[in-house]
Amino acid sequence: MHWSEHAIFWQVYPLGFTGAPVRPSGEHERVLTHRLGHLHNWLEHAQSLGCNGLMLGPVFTSSTHGYDTLDHFTIDPRLGDEGDFDALVAACHERGIKILLDGVFNHVGAEHPLYRAALEKGPDSDEARFFRIDWTQQPPRAAVFEGHGSLVALNHDEPAVAELVADVMSHWLSRGIDGWRLDAAYAIRPEFWRGVLERVRPDFGEAWFVGEMIHGDYADYVNRSGLDSVTQYELWKSTWSALQDENFFELDWTLQRHNQWLEHFVPQTFVGNHDVTRIATLVGQDKLPLALAVLFTVAGVPSIYSGDEEGFTATKYEREGGDDEVRPTFPSGPDGLSPLGADVRRLHQDLVGLRRRHPWLVHGRVQQLELRNEAYRYRVTGEGGEWIEVALDIPARRFAITGADGLLLER
Repeated sequence: MHWSEHAIFWQVYPLGFTGAPVRPSGEHERVLTHRLGHLHNWLEHAQSLGCNGLMLGPVFTSSTHGYDTLDHFTIDPRLGDEGDFDALVAACHERGIKILLDGVFNHVGAEHPLYRAALEKGPDSDEARFFRIDWTQQPPRAAVFEGHGSLVALNHDEPAVAELVADVMSHWLSRGIDGWRLDAAYAIRPEFWRGVLERVRPDFGEAWFVGEMIHGDYADYVNRSGLDSVTQYELWKSTWSALQDENFFELDWTLQRHNQWLEHFVPQTFVGNHDVTRIATLVGQDKLPLALAVLFTVAGVPSIYSGDEEGFTATKYEREGGDDEVRPTFPSGPDGLSPLGADVRRLHQDLVGLRRRHPWLVHGRVQQLELRNEAYRYRVTGEGGEWIEVALDIPARRFAITGADGLLLER
């Protein structure tokens, strides 16, 4: 069994978490500042939840929020330097924590040296091959990511781009990381990833590669790309939607699709991340336990977005700076957390503990036993005949998980 099938990740957006200036007002806010060490104080907290993986957001040199990369081979000075990064990797591995980096390989920042050189040297330059630029426009216009002019799309039909991405992946894998979350994988044809991974896997056979997918045929994408997994946004959406609308039919439908995908790969599951409104905001604190019960009883490789285990609330807005609320700065260590989050933290610990005692859940298939708008009961069965049953009751704001030996957990 691959290590990923035992993994439960704690996800962190480093720039926000460490208090780095996300939109620097000048070079004085770009000076080398050793903020990555801030994360060392939180590794024990992640372990106390039962997590054994750290999923990091962007750490490479960028213009602002990390997704407008300027150099894939250097640590953003707002976070620190390579020594700080090496120390973090060593601290994780000393604790048995796997570490994933966020690979932003669909686009780069508009100030990236390759793009600036392409504009300066023109369409026949080596640098111009890396981008899809319409040179008939004045000034020349490059393809961008989802309308964001500051995010210039790479030309994934160009072999040099595949070589660059493979070199970046291999560089940081050789520095000790354990895998990659591939940002906006859905925006790239899957065959691109297959070509890249054919270069990388021979030297890093244990690495795990998960692509960010929102919609589409997940199994087909995994099959064509050679990725190990993709993000299960359908399950995220149907979980909070079922609780918000008090209608479990969508969740049941999604879990049947989830069963089908398990024939091909194990999805990366979550109820919160750095790009979406907090789960406690979407469903309310009183329904939050039901969302968590789903996350930790169905198949997948789960992740917990930092702060969700404390019941943090925050809204994602579709505007400039709209992510700021869901990407807050954390105190210097867990002692700085409010005691108000203790109950939600204990619930995470209890559910992760249940999952650790039933590791077969990573592949468990869901069978509907009872389905009504406000009540849902399902059985999860393992390949060896193991089983648990989960009962979700919206009016009572309760769940109960039972097994062969009786009641396992309820809230």
